[in-house]
Amino acid sequence: MIEIQNLTKVYKGTRGLFPTSFKVEKGELIAIVGHNGAGKSTLLKILSNTHLPDSGSVLIDGIDLSERLKMVRKIGFVSETPNLYDFFSVEYNFKLFAKLFDIKKERIDEIIKEFNLENYRHTKVQNLSKGLKQRVNIGRSILSDPPVILFDEPTSGLDFEMTKEVFKLLREFHASGKTILFTTHRPEEIKNLATRLMVLHKGKVVFDGKPSAYFESHLHNELYLQ
Repeated sequence: MIEIQNLTKVYKGTRGLFPTSFKVEKGELIAIVGHNGAGKSTLLKILSNTHLPDSGSVLIDGIDLSERLKMVRKIGFVSETPNLYDFFSVEYNFKLFAKLFDIKKERIDEIIKEFNLENYRHTKVQNLSKGLKQRVNIGRSILSDPPVILFDEPTSGLDFEMTKEVFKLLREFHASGKTILFTTHRPEEIKNLATRLMVLHKGKVVFDGKPSAYFESHLHNELYLQ
């Protein structure tokens, strides 16, 4: 359960996230959409504890977001640009992150195998394709097996095959009971993946409901088809 109350983050008085409140039930798969600057990435960065809000509160299973040490195992964050150490190997990137959570080597081996990275274990991240970097990025984010995973534009810049692979991973995570929030610009991702859709416009939630209801609504026409 995620409970968000009056969450606010404003940049230069005009952009960001204005007082926003909503709840997320365990196991939901939520797509968050909106034009550039609508507040999508800001919301995820606050939930991932990489940005601090100006005001408001976030509770995950009753734990306040400000309790960083308790929260760190609750959330995995997959940023649009892989947050990896380019000059280190795939395995060493995992090891560095694992130390933060006291994760055993067996878990690293498990993730490397699960994400088909055995052939790249000792390869420097800078020498990987964008698709492989994203695979490492996602694997790193779930090393601690968090119950909540946040994806910021997870298929941005990926080719068709890698996009299908990310789709598959999202479905598998969801089927395992994880709660997922992801931002996207792609209608096919919303229709094929999301159980719920939230639309942000100028920092505020203007739609929250079933994807099918949104695509049939006048709001979709007003925001994206004119």
